[in-house]
Amino acid sequence: PLQFEEGTTRKTLALDGSETYDVKGEPAPGARLSLMIHRANGEDIEVLVICRLDTKEEVSIYSAGGVLQ
Repeated sequence: PLQFEEGTTRKTLALDGSETYDVKGEPAPGARLSLMIHRANGEDIEVLVICRLDTKEEVSIYSAGGVLQ
């Protein structure tokens, strides 16, 4: 789970659902990670996002392949 930083939305990024994504960085409670957005036209953009795994336990569950509620 990731959250855009204040002022960034799917609309400001003009996301249309055709994009693919990669995440750079290590998940940790409140960590700032880089979201790489790959557009169908070949354009790549990078935006900062906030990791919303809010506890060490959630990070552990997610890292082990578990599903969060």
